[in-house]
Amino acid sequence: MTSRGVGRRSGSWLLLLAVVCALLLGPAVSASAHATLVRTDPAHGAVLETAPERITFGFNESVIGVPTGIKVFDATGEEVASSASVRGSELFVDLDEEVGEGTLVVVWRLVSEDGHPIGGSLSFSVGAPSDVVDVPSADADAGTDAPFALGLVRGLGYVGLLVAAGVAAFTVLFLPRDGGADRSRARLRPVARVAAGVAALGWGLAVPLVALYQLGVPASAITEGSTWSALAPGEYAVPAVVVAGLALAAGALPASAAPGRARATLVLAGSVLAVTAPAFTGHTRAATPEALVVGVDVLHLAAGTMWLGGLVAIALVLGDLARGDSGAVVLGRFSAWAAGLLAVLVVAGTFLAWRIAGSWDALLDSGYGALLLVKVLAALVAVAIAAWNRFALLPRLRTAPRPGTKPSTKPGTKQRDRGFPATPLVRTALAEAGVLVVVLLVTGFLVDRSPETAATSVEESAATAGEDVVLGQISARIALDPPAVGPATLTITMTDALGEPAEGYEAPRLSLRSGEVDLGEVQVASLAPGVYAGEVVLPTGGEWEVQVSLRTTEFDNPVRTVTFRVP
Repeated sequence: MTSRGVGRRSGSWLLLLAVVCALLLGPAVSASAHATLVRTDPAHGAVLETAPERITFGFNESVIGVPTGIKVFDATGEEVASSASVRGSELFVDLDEEVGEGTLVVVWRLVSEDGHPIGGSLSFSVGAPSDVVDVPSADADAGTDAPFALGLVRGLGYVGLLVAAGVAAFTVLFLPRDGGADRSRARLRPVARVAAGVAALGWGLAVPLVALYQLGVPASAITEGSTWSALAPGEYAVPAVVVAGLALAAGALPASAAPGRARATLVLAGSVLAVTAPAFTGHTRAATPEALVVGVDVLHLAAGTMWLGGLVAIALVLGDLARGDSGAVVLGRFSAWAAGLLAVLVVAGTFLAWRIAGSWDALLDSGYGALLLVKVLAALVAVAIAAWNRFALLPRLRTAPRPGTKPSTKPGTKQRDRGFPATPLVRTALAEAGVLVVVLLVTGFLVDRSPETAATSVEESAATAGEDVVLGQISARIALDPPAVGPATLTITMTDALGEPAEGYEAPRLSLRSGEVDLGEVQVASLAPGVYAGEVVLPTGGEWEVQVSLRTTEFDNPVRTVTFRVP
């Protein structure tokens, strides 16, 4: 190889490395894995004089309502008649009957834009809080974890999809068009069709499992029409497009002869259609910028399809092609493509992890991150096997004598082994494909796993966070209890120079924000002289700023800001 060629190859790898480093180390905007509750009316823990006619929940993205997903209970656990509606990013719950004094609890379950269910509860009181509150199923996390069976069938669907589309595309793009490859085409055609059937089975079985998962209903509800009507159109459309695309690709493959231009176009069009569809559902729907993330996901799936499908095809037909020069030609052509495919997989996969996870915490402290790291490690094993194929075994193939040739008899020439070294390449190709199947099975579980880190519970959170500020002649301590995602109490305690309770000219005003999430002014009530508190719901962790404003005289209104770190 010339120095110019070496330099060009080295430059390409350095550019790839630079892109990966930029994506990994560059600043990432936190992705919205699920819809997050950012406001409620009334506020959590509020005590109202009269019962509200409507309860409002506001989220940071659009949500989808589910049948029987909203229930209202009184303090004794009796259900209160209610009706719910969803418009964009807001949920409205109307009370359809009169309620007495005491605590009410709204238990809600919705589906976020990325297809994952979210749930929680809101409690408030009318007149006065109840001494005892006994409400069933008020656990915010109940039933929102994806079942094992759903991850398994998704993984099966992805394996079938990538093998079917990849083998079909390999048949058209890499096999020679002469009659010497007819036997190989005849061998690959049933493989593509069986894989397409496996994909149809996996994607088809996922639909009812997704319905049960999103709605949180038992398996017996699968026969009810409301279960199916509650699914978003995309949950039907994506599997349908995948199956239709694979049917077109596998059906257009010829029995043995090389396909004409029309058939080849149908095979490639069906493969592209099937591989593109999954990018329009799941985490990419909630990541930003959506169009860019979806496009990168399509490239990621296409590269994986060609890699896995090519490996399966090579393992199946290399023995047939070894009888002539076709084996070396096909392997050389695919090997050249494989380098580009690997580059696309690395860059696209890194970008998707960056945009979907959004932070190192999500990669290191969440179940999604743990599975993603397993996927990365398995992919590295496949890359190592591919490198062995490329740089160790493939050179042997190119220099080995073809069957029927005589070994060299020149003096001093080392005699080569006769034959075509196809068996080692077949074995390593199968091993590489097997590792990629593991990668796809892990991907099946990643689809329905949230990248969000687990919220810190009240019991696990640190002690109440507090900050001191000076407002004119008044010292104030701002406390957040607990400093954790979810319901919390914001308290201000004011004292004078002698440490006695102090009051301002008016009640203090406190507002709360973090980045783009602005909760606005917190409604506080007087608990005691100099002590005010209000209930808030923190939707996410991070740096939360509390702005404190106190009118100390008719003309003075000092404003201070304190920051709390919420894990």
